[in-house]
Amino acid sequence: MRSVPFAPLEPALYREAVRRALAEDLGWGDVTTEATVDPSLRARGVILAKCECVIAGLDIAAEAFSQLDPAVVFTKNVEDGQRCSAGTTIAVVRGFAAAMLTAERTALNFLQRLSGIASVTRRYVDATGGTITILDTRKTTPTLRALEKYAVRAGGGTNHRASLDDGILIKDNHIRLGGGVAEVMRKMKTAHLEMPIEIEAQSLDQVDEAVAAGADVILLDNLAIEEVRVAVKRIAGRAKIELSGGVTLDRLAELAGTGADYVSVGALTHSASAVDLSFELEPDPSPRESTKAGSSVEA
Repeated sequence: MRSVPFAPLEPALYREAVRRALAEDLGWGDVTTEATVDPSLRARGVILAKCECVIAGLDIAAEAFSQLDPAVVFTKNVEDGQRCSAGTTIAVVRGFAAAMLTAERTALNFLQRLSGIASVTRRYVDATGGTITILDTRKTTPTLRALEKYAVRAGGGTNHRASLDDGILIKDNHIRLGGGVAEVMRKMKTAHLEMPIEIEAQSLDQVDEAVAAGADVILLDNLAIEEVRVAVKRIAGRAKIELSGGVTLDRLAELAGTGADYVSVGALTHSASAVDLSFELEPDPSPRESTKAGSSVEA
């Protein structure tokens, strides 16, 4: 587990994803916009929050607009990681109306999805009262993992491994196929990888075996709460403890009170609902006018 600082994403991590998403949506062309909107018309668009949420993905939304109109001005009124109430103006976009109409759905799809992840993550983090670390998992949308794990950070969560080469996690299938807890731990140590060794335990017997084999982190998977408490006492600080399986907001206070170090929550990414945002456009009578509040991104 690594506590990655919450910092802006490198554009290289999302530029190609945005390009592909725009191409998917555009097809052979935006037939409605091309038939109804003067290509020289300029417009002002406002992204509004329709519910309370935590925002994530503003730079990615800006990228969607700028790929179709390199001169667009995207002015942020909030920053990623900020909690917003319903009615908040998230950003103001100025540029060619046709390009903004064509980019609208792609920009909102990214922004709504990532803000949904950030929002649910913040709810889990708040529910812990700071007593246990909330981790994400690899249960992410294929090809969008870097973006979704960024949204977890925006919500105050901590990233687990980003990929299979990013950390050791010996799971139940490894144990069954590799000859048992002691044997897979022996093989893992023989590999001499400079990484902490985390291993899953699905029973108290496996907990004892993992401790004896020198595991650095023990993942207690789907253990009853009484078993978790016993396991924490048996481990007695000799390894870090992660909890997983059936984690909900309702159970979080109970899990946090066991003395475990981490709780991993697949629902942060695989079940987060998109937040409700809207994009409202109108002709821009003064396209050169700069917005006083917020920060601007101009391609």
